[in-house]
Amino acid sequence: MTMDYDVAVIGAGAAGIAAARKLADAGRSVVILEASSRVGGRAWTVELSGMSLDMGCGWLHSAERNPLVAIGRDAGFTIERGPTAWQNQWRDLGFSPAERAAAAAAWEALEERLRANPPASDRASDALEPAGEWNAYCQSLSGYLNGAPLERLSVADFLAYDSAATDANWRVHQGYGNLIAAAIPDVTLRLSTPVRRIALTGKRVRLETDRGPVTAGAAIVTVSTNVLAYGTIAFDPEADDHLHAAAQLPLGLADKLFMELHGNHGLEPETHLLGDARNDETGSYYIRPLGRPAVEGFFGGKGAVVIEQAGLLDAFAFALDQLSSLLGNDIRRHLRPLAASSWCHTDWVRGSYSHALPGHANARTILARPVGGRLFFAGEATHISDFSTAHGAWASGLRAADEVMDSAG
Repeated sequence: MTMDYDVAVIGAGAAGIAAARKLADAGRSVVILEASSRVGGRAWTVELSGMSLDMGCGWLHSAERNPLVAIGRDAGFTIERGPTAWQNQWRDLGFSPAERAAAAAAWEALEERLRANPPASDRASDALEPAGEWNAYCQSLSGYLNGAPLERLSVADFLAYDSAATDANWRVHQGYGNLIAAAIPDVTLRLSTPVRRIALTGKRVRLETDRGPVTAGAAIVTVSTNVLAYGTIAFDPEADDHLHAAAQLPLGLADKLFMELHGNHGLEPETHLLGDARNDETGSYYIRPLGRPAVEGFFGGKGAVVIEQAGLLDAFAFALDQLSSLLGNDIRRHLRPLAASSWCHTDWVRGSYSHALPGHANARTILARPVGGRLFFAGEATHISDFSTAHGAWASGLRAADEVMDSAG
C-alpha cells in the first residue's frame, strides 16, 4: 500500500525536524523518513554513568543568535552559558604561555593572509608560512574547526563561516542531541526506513523505501553530502548537478573519546589540555566538562582519521599516552574508556560536517536549489555561512519548508 502526504522529509536530523515543524504548523501532512533507528542525525546524546554525553555536535555556536537556544529553553532544557576552556592549557603543562601566544599569533597571521591576500588556488594551505614553526598547530585547528586539513579547504568557504560566526559557545546540560530529538513535531515518523530512490512522477514525488513506496506533493532531502555523493539514493537526471555539488562538499571528520574519571585525580573542572601543539594529529582534551567526572577527547581532521583507522583500543591508548605525558603516568589508574564516536563508519551519515573543496564554495548554493518545484534540499551543507552547525542545519530546514509552501502557492 502506497502512503501519500503533502510533504515527505528525508532525514530526521536538525534540518528535517525544523522543516517538518514549520510545515506541520502550516497544516501540511508530513512524513519523516529516517534511515537509522533514531532521530537527531549528527546530534546524538547517549546516557552513560549518569552523564549525558554528546557524541556529535555539543556546542550552541554563535549562541546569541542561535535559534536553538530559545527552543531548548522553551522545552525545559538547561542552557549553560559562560566562557569555554578550549584556548587554555591547564597549569601550562606542555604548552607554555609564550608558546601559546606564538601559536595563536601564527593562526591569526594565517587568517589575515587568507583575508588580505587569498591564494589564487583558493587552497588554504597555500597561505601557510613556508616551514612555519606552528604549521602543525594551524593544521590541528583546521581539523577541529573544519574536520579537514588546510590542503582540502576552500579559503572562500572558510571565510564565509568565520565572518558570520561569533565567539559565544554555550552548551545544553541535558545534551544537544536530546534537545534536537525533543523538537520533533507530531507528524508521521518512520524510523529504519531508508529511501533508495526519489522520482518526479506527474505532479507527485515517488519515494521507494525499504518499507514500501511513499508518494508526496513535494520532498525535502536533508541527508548528508557523503550519502548523496556515494549514490545511496538514486535520483532523476535533473538532480545530477546537486549530486556533483555534494561531492564538492565532502564531510570532514571529527570524533570524540570519552573517559570516565575515578578517585582523587586532582583535576579541576572546566579545564583543558592540548595533547601536543606540534602534532597535527593531536587530541584536544576537555577536563571535567560541566563538572562531570569525565575527560572528553576531541580529534579532528587528520587526527580523527588516524584514530578511526587505528580502532578503539589503539585510539584510547593514544589518548591515554598523551594525557599521561602531561599529567604523569599515575593518571592512567584514574581513567577508564567510556564511549567513542566513529562518524566515518556511521551508516547513513559517513562523516561529521561539510567543507568545500578549493574552488567550490559555490557548491552550497547549487545544492540548495529546488528541482522542478517539487524536490528541495536542506542540511548544514546547504547553508552559505552557518554550515557545519546544528543551527545552520535548522535554518536550512526552515528555508526549504518556505520554498515548498511558496511553490505550492
